[in-house]
Amino acid sequence: MYVQQIYTTCLAQAAYYIESEGEAAIIDPLRDIDEYVKLAKSRKSKIKYIFETHFHADFVSGHIDLAKKNGAQIVFGPTAQTDFKSHLATDGEEFSIGKIKIKLLHTPGHTPESSSFLLLDENGKQHCVFTGDTLFVGDVGRPDLLDGVMSKETLAGMLFDSLRNKIMTLESEVIVYPAHGAGSACGKNIGKETFSTIGEQKKRNYALQEMSKEKFIAKVTDEIPPAPAYFFKDATLNKKGYKPIDEILSKGVKALSVNDFETEMKNGATIIDTRIADVFENGFVPKSLNFGLNGQYAIWAATVIDISQPIVIVAETGKEKESIERLTRVGFENIHGFLDGSFNAWQNANKRFDMVISVDDEEFELDAKHTEIKILDVRKPTEFKEAHLTKAKSFPLDTLNKDFENLNPDDEYLIYCGGGYRSMTAVSFLKSKGFQRVKNVYGGFAKIKTLKLPFTHNKKIVEAN
Repeated sequence: MYVQQIYTTCLAQAAYYIESEGEAAIIDPLRDIDEYVKLAKSRKSKIKYIFETHFHADFVSGHIDLAKKNGAQIVFGPTAQTDFKSHLATDGEEFSIGKIKIKLLHTPGHTPESSSFLLLDENGKQHCVFTGDTLFVGDVGRPDLLDGVMSKETLAGMLFDSLRNKIMTLESEVIVYPAHGAGSACGKNIGKETFSTIGEQKKRNYALQEMSKEKFIAKVTDEIPPAPAYFFKDATLNKKGYKPIDEILSKGVKALSVNDFETEMKNGATIIDTRIADVFENGFVPKSLNFGLNGQYAIWAATVIDISQPIVIVAETGKEKESIERLTRVGFENIHGFLDGSFNAWQNANKRFDMVISVDDEEFELDAKHTEIKILDVRKPTEFKEAHLTKAKSFPLDTLNKDFENLNPDDEYLIYCGGGYRSMTAVSFLKSKGFQRVKNVYGGFAKIKTLKLPFTHNKKIVEAN
């Protein structure tokens, strides 16, 4: 028996490869399936099943392409309905992979069809459970993604029953392999570990502690941040089907001359610049949006931009395909190519370019103390609530694409996040909307909190020393 977690940090997502006696299964594959195909080939195994824990909302799964390429059977839990060929398993149904078995446990709550997959080893002993978005390390899946179809309270009640009747009854030493880790928007506060055990989660996970069903529903539904708009589009793609990734890449991984790139811009294409912030700020094509490959690139791109928009890419030379491939994971399908020669080609053609002014912590401290400049904190509301500069206004990057209309483009703004990644995205977005007096803050709140300025911690003001 062989089990491998394949973790993709930029999406905070885990897929799984399971193998026994030359037969293999993949759980929750990403859209770019080559890694799974190569892994199975290198281990001289054939992929027999593709198990989907639910209709994913935060990424496009590779189940359809993988099934077409390998002839594997796609398996969903009860109540799932797909527009493609799949097997809807019954609760408790078992699937053989070599000498081991995978048992489907229907665990609705995150979504109605959500299921967990229990691995029974060669001796029939419970070894691990793949919990999808039902159970995370330190958290559980959000129950609010079926607005208008089923209330979050109803789903939370189903989740309560699933956890107590299916998950918590498993043996304490059973390994818990969830679909996501820290940084995913599929939970409120997922722990940084990517696996755990049933026993450990029963001790430490707030949702598995003894409480009434009513209290559980209140806890799980309290202060859930709004779901990014792309979640609902990705869930539909996973349910109904999508373009083959090879088709998107053949169109998207295309070098564009400066003139062709300009034509795409004039035709309304959105420019995504995937270079790191420190490089981007020194020069970029006007109206470009910066989502550096060094962070949660695809997640933020899909959160800020409508995934149906036509896209063109500016990337570090050699990073063009990666930039496009990672966008496809979250549902971008309308990618028209990349700037051949990167930003240097634009400069060499003597085209007009833009820049970002960034300030260090000392300059920020002077501005914050002695000017009326407006300060925007683009971290998540939970981060802001925990601690923030008292003078700052919460303006999360998650909703900036709508909320920016409440800002005055003639005002001057200093923008900070946690460490500098999100603030550069926010600055580039505002500049693309005509805001010219915006500055990025180097180092973000990690630096700012060391300054002698008034801060608010959990709603209590702490004055500067």
